[in-house]
Amino acid sequence: MSAAVLAAPSAERRARMIALIQSRGAIGVLALAAIIASLRFPYFATANNFENIGTAASFLGLVAIGQTFVIILGGFDLSVGSLIGLGSVLAAYSVPYGWLPALLVPALAGCGIGLIDGLLIARAGMAPFIVTLAALLGVRGLALVLARNSMVIAQPGIFGLIANGQILGINNLIWILLIGFALAALVLNRTRFGVAVFAIGGNEEAARMLGVPVIRVKVITYMLSGTLAGLAGALLGAHLSSGLATAGQGEELKSIAAAVIGGVLLTGGVGTMAGALSGVLLLGLIQNVIDQIGNLSSYYQNLASGVFLLLAVLVQTVLTRRRA
Repeated sequence: MSAAVLAAPSAERRARMIALIQSRGAIGVLALAAIIASLRFPYFATANNFENIGTAASFLGLVAIGQTFVIILGGFDLSVGSLIGLGSVLAAYSVPYGWLPALLVPALAGCGIGLIDGLLIARAGMAPFIVTLAALLGVRGLALVLARNSMVIAQPGIFGLIANGQILGINNLIWILLIGFALAALVLNRTRFGVAVFAIGGNEEAARMLGVPVIRVKVITYMLSGTLAGLAGALLGAHLSSGLATAGQGEELKSIAAAVIGGVLLTGGVGTMAGALSGVLLLGLIQNVIDQIGNLSSYYQNLASGVFLLLAVLVQTVLTRRRA
């Protein structure tokens, strides 16, 4: 038997192992970090603290779902941070008409912004960076104008219970986060739309030649991202009982960081929702550990997140080259 025949299974196993590390490595890092934090801080491994981490991460998590779709597609969305602020303001203004409008109006507004972004990117051929950066600035300005540069108070009631209530002893926001990621994973891995997203991110021209409706898929993806960002803003407004035009600043970069830390390649075509969720929770764990230490400012979270992001990109680059 030739050496080439013997080497083929070995190369195939190595490729599978590298692919597994790329897609599931963040889960292992998250578990290891949680174990270390549990040994170091006596109050870390408590049900109340885990609930705090999950609740705080829920807003970023919803945004990261849409961002993951966009990055796998081969783009990114910088407008999501501003959409959180706009969503919270619109939710606060909509509360007098009921809890349902308070959720739907911000989500529809985000969907509309995503539609405009998607059409400019997919139909007009403009760069995602320019389009979504313009949306980031414009939407933030719109939110400030609507809020009159101040806080918009929202009556809690049922609207507040959506974000602050519990089911089976677990905060509703955590249930929303888990259900959101489960549905997103189902769509990404078990539908034609998800297959199209991977195909376009892997090779847009080849996907077009195979009959994939590239323009339509791109537009829908950006609409999905905007909708989830608007919904995250509405839930934040419910959680705080107020609308803040400045809410969500920096969340666009954190959502990208969470996805990349979770194994989503910036080049597109590769990524999982489980990995993105791990990235979100890892960023939440970092912030929680900083709070546990007590004598460190929140700026250390940005430092730690940047280090994790740099390491994640470095590892992904090395693994991709070895896999190739």
